[in-house]
Amino acid sequence: MDAQSRGRADDIDPADQWVLNPQTGNYELRLDHSAGESPVAARTATGADSGHRGDARIGSQRDGSASEEAGLREGAGLHKESGRREDSGRREVPGQRSRRAGQGGGRGADASAAGGAGRRKRKAPKARRKKALMWTGGVTAFVVVAAGVGAYILYERFNGNISTIDIGDAGNKDVLSEGPMNILIIGTDKRTGKGNEGYGDKGSEGHADTNILFHVSEDRTNATALSIPRDLMTDIPDCETKQPDGSTKTIPGTPGVRFNVSLGQEGRNPGCTMQTVEAITGIKPDHFMMVDFNAVKELTTAVGGVKVCMAKPVDDPKSHLKLPAGESVVAGEDALALLRTRHSFGNESDLDRIKVQQQFLGSMIREMKSSDTLTNPTKLFKLADAATNALTVDQGIGSAKKLMTLAQEIGKVDTKNITFVTLPVIDNPAETVKATVVPHPTQAEQLFAMMRSDTSLTEVKQKEKAAKSAQAALLKGPKAAPADVRVDVLNGGEISGAAGATVTWLQNQQGVLKSTNKANAPEKIGKTTLEYAPNQADQARALAEMMGLPAAAMKPGSSDAGELEAMVLTLGADFKGAGIPITGPAKAPEGIEKASADKAVCAK
Repeated sequence: MDAQSRGRADDIDPADQWVLNPQTGNYELRLDHSAGESPVAARTATGADSGHRGDARIGSQRDGSASEEAGLREGAGLHKESGRREDSGRREVPGQRSRRAGQGGGRGADASAAGGAGRRKRKAPKARRKKALMWTGGVTAFVVVAAGVGAYILYERFNGNISTIDIGDAGNKDVLSEGPMNILIIGTDKRTGKGNEGYGDKGSEGHADTNILFHVSEDRTNATALSIPRDLMTDIPDCETKQPDGSTKTIPGTPGVRFNVSLGQEGRNPGCTMQTVEAITGIKPDHFMMVDFNAVKELTTAVGGVKVCMAKPVDDPKSHLKLPAGESVVAGEDALALLRTRHSFGNESDLDRIKVQQQFLGSMIREMKSSDTLTNPTKLFKLADAATNALTVDQGIGSAKKLMTLAQEIGKVDTKNITFVTLPVIDNPAETVKATVVPHPTQAEQLFAMMRSDTSLTEVKQKEKAAKSAQAALLKGPKAAPADVRVDVLNGGEISGAAGATVTWLQNQQGVLKSTNKANAPEKIGKTTLEYAPNQADQARALAEMMGLPAAAMKPGSSDAGELEAMVLTLGADFKGAGIPITGPAKAPEGIEKASADKAVCAK
């Protein structure tokens, strides 16, 4: 001990300072490490000596940084007033103060009298609300822990771990967005870290080799993880990139190339990959998360390994992967080898490798959600530390606090309602030797339309709830005759001449003669909207049926319209052409393979 009664910082694991109090269900700061004592028993110790011990452990954490303690308390959702000491020299446990403040006497009562109103009592969490989700490996990498028991994870110190890239207007400036959320997970083949130099393309700037568009539904009941093959032939659009000096550089697009060159090549950053995804799917990603090879090894080691299952023994001399038939636990080099190999499964294509990656990710999610992980502070600390070191993200989510907010939102999704699916493709008909693929001529757009209309791929029982909602009710009721529908059409989407084409279709194919082309809208919008007055509701329902508009597109006003006043239909980025319904199909196209995150499958 030194003159301040503080111990050595390197003798203490920061995660070990937090223990689960079985009586409250909360994580609390342990001030006494006496063997055999519970957190409750430790708090009953009295005297200046025990107070000095607790103070020493807090003060010495991570090089004795006071800001570290403040960050830890903020990350755990606890009070920030821990800088004060009680008269005895003892620092209170945060959960202890909140309980004492609600009692009639003792130190908690004195504190209330001295400081005005007493502190509010913390609510006991619901154990069933524990959620955890981790994307890792060549597929993805990010830890999401939304644990109701104290929301322990993501210390303030993790801010310094996270790398960010300015992608300009390619994403969302806010952490959360109204409606569904779309996060692009990018796994690159960039070689960083010791021992990774020998993998393939040494010195590469990194390609977008593994890509998942993670779509979280508006009501947060389900999510769809869409894998995009790296060998998909596509057109990469022009994209603006931020330079180190703050200037903006436009990188020309490239038609007819593999998807994976949307990152790293020609100076393209993840914003370019996001814009390429939007051009393919019609879905704009809000954020991106990116990792490389080294992250796979670090994250799988931190989580204690990932359980996988092989339908047959694997011995791949190219990736050096050796696994027996049945279940195994992989971490580090073995995990990276599993995610990279393609010669051991199916027809040895990248599409079969994607299936293995999806199975691996599902297993990782189940591991993260297990009680062995959620109730182990040391494991959570190490995992969060490794994850934030591995992550590169956009500035919209580039801090520990923002990532925690995102984690809590995504954590609402039940694992059984997370569906993995691969973009439907066919062999590139322009090739004699089949090496690349192109989107399936019908299935791909059907799947994109489902995601754009926020239709779940899982059996989420939402129909009864939707039927009762006020928004869904807007589509129910009498409909006006086409000749009585009066509407002005504006183009707020990406298709040139969309308003004119729609008016032509309405007049010639649907009999809506009172439709008018109002050209371009003042600004671009993501989703089509129909604005109308209460006394135009029957017209709105008729037009919605013709256009295939979802209930979310209906925007009723509060006052009636004049006799000759028209409704306003503004076409958004979700509009794909006159006569093509805005809403997607109710079910996934036939032949599309799906996998659920809550079911273990053996790789074949």
